[in-house]
Amino acid sequence: MLRCGAKGYVLKDADPHELCRAIRDVMANGYHLSKLVTGKLLFTMNKPHDYTTSTKLSVREKEFLNLCCSDLTYKEIADRMFVSVRTVDGYRDSLFEKLEQKSRVGLVLYAIKHQYYQVK
Repeated sequence: MLRCGAKGYVLKDADPHELCRAIRDVMANGYHLSKLVTGKLLFTMNKPHDYTTSTKLSVREKEFLNLCCSDLTYKEIADRMFVSVRTVDGYRDSLFEKLEQKSRVGLVLYAIKHQYYQVK
C-alpha cells in the first residue's frame, strides 16, 4: 500500500486515539507509520534479497497459485481450499510480495514461466 501512495496504515482494531494520532501525523508530517508497520518495513528492507530462496513457496501457496491459474473466483478458491476468503487474500498478498507481482495475471504468468503450472 505504501508503494502505491498510501500515507499511513492503521490496523482495523486500532485504538481510537491511534486513529486520531494517525490523522494528525499525516496532516503535520505527510505520513504515519505504526510501530508494527515500521517494524515490518525495516525487516523487509533489511533482509537480503536472494532470488533463489525468496521464491520458496509453502504447499498451500503452491496450491493457491495453481488455483489462480483457473477461472475460479477468490471465493471459489477459498471454498476449494477449505479456508476463508481472508486467508486466500493472505496467500495472494504473500505471493505478490514473494514473487514481486502486482496482479493475478502476474501470478499466473509467473506460475507458467517457473513451471508451477502447465497449460494443457
